[in-house]
Amino acid sequence: MEQLKELFRTRRLSEKSPPVPSQKDIALFKSSPKQFVCVELLQEGNHKAFSELISLLSSDHGRRAAVKPGSARLEAPPLEEQRDKLEAIGLHLGRAELAERTGSWTAACEQRLLLGRYFSAQRDFWLSLYFYHSCADRERGGRSKPATEARGYLSELYLQQGDLKRARQQAELFLKQAEEGGWLDSDGRPLRLWASRRLGKIYTLLGEALLADRDYDSAAALLHQGYDMAKQCEDRSMEGEVTFRLGLTSRSSGDQEAARQFFNSCIQIYSSLQDANKLVQTYKAMAKSSERWAQRHARLRFAFRSVFQRPRAAPFVLFVVFDSEGNIHETLRLLQKSADVCRSSKLQDKLADVCLYLGNIYYDMNQHLKACEYFLRAYKEACEAGDMALQLEAQVMVGRTCALFLIWKHRSDMDSASTASVKRLVG
Repeated sequence: MEQLKELFRTRRLSEKSPPVPSQKDIALFKSSPKQFVCVELLQEGNHKAFSELISLLSSDHGRRAAVKPGSARLEAPPLEEQRDKLEAIGLHLGRAELAERTGSWTAACEQRLLLGRYFSAQRDFWLSLYFYHSCADRERGGRSKPATEARGYLSELYLQQGDLKRARQQAELFLKQAEEGGWLDSDGRPLRLWASRRLGKIYTLLGEALLADRDYDSAAALLHQGYDMAKQCEDRSMEGEVTFRLGLTSRSSGDQEAARQFFNSCIQIYSSLQDANKLVQTYKAMAKSSERWAQRHARLRFAFRSVFQRPRAAPFVLFVVFDSEGNIHETLRLLQKSADVCRSSKLQDKLADVCLYLGNIYYDMNQHLKACEYFLRAYKEACEAGDMALQLEAQVMVGRTCALFLIWKHRSDMDSASTASVKRLVG
């Protein structure tokens, strides 16, 4: 018994006593998140960081007060109640202020860049935008590598919001500073490549907007700038996309020959990338351009012939014959290539669309049996793809074409005096 008592006494003495909580640990549990972070900043002498945090909390109150009740923006709790975010802001703003006191401006910008990247969620957009601007727009350190990267992130944020004007401003500054600094990104590649890629995308989107407004000259100028950016950053996919848009711009402005050249370049690019979807898209656009060329010159040929038939005008008119049929055959050839790509890549929905296009061309050429054949193919492929809209469109065109074919056949029999025609009419 004595030995057991001694053993228990020794074990109790050897056990460690529970740790005594520090004043900081006690304050962590007793204080609100806002109070704890603010007191800590003041205790460390970071008065500027404290003032900046108070300003952010005030901005958050103002934003929430301006939002209507029930809005999705009010689902998240106020910033002052989110301990993890407040602690992150206090930590990095404190470090940034310390770096500024020692004249380390690049380090101060680095802390603000980290905060901008930390608030990457959609509901924290305003915080991300604030910290990126506070990094990029600083008088001291504003041309450092972190500040330059902040320009790139700002261009992305504005692009996500659809503000192309501000996105372009930030991206152009981003490229200028990246070229001047000659910095590398985290993967060891020149930072200017990222800037060129971002700026090229923005130029392309701006060009598309002008194209939609039918401002073809301005659209072409911006798209050419986007093409230059794509070449600089060696992005073949972007190069193909911008070239395709240039082709659409040329086609819309009536320059079908330039459009054809751009589309041919697209085919080379997408063939090297083995991008079947983009190849089909380009073949269809090229076929449309060839079709428009044929239609326009067919109208011109008709106009020249009409003038030529006037007796007095005949000596003064140069009669020109345009081979529109040849361009229709070129359109059909391109669409057949597009269909071949769809079959080899098993793109049923796109194949159905191409077959509808082919059927419509044969329909316009009054080759109704051929048109009906392609409309039936389109219906079959649309069924396999499960595209209800294409199914309905193909069904309508099959019925319309068959009905028109029977009407033409009946009219032909009515105009004919043959025995076979009479038997078909009587039967």
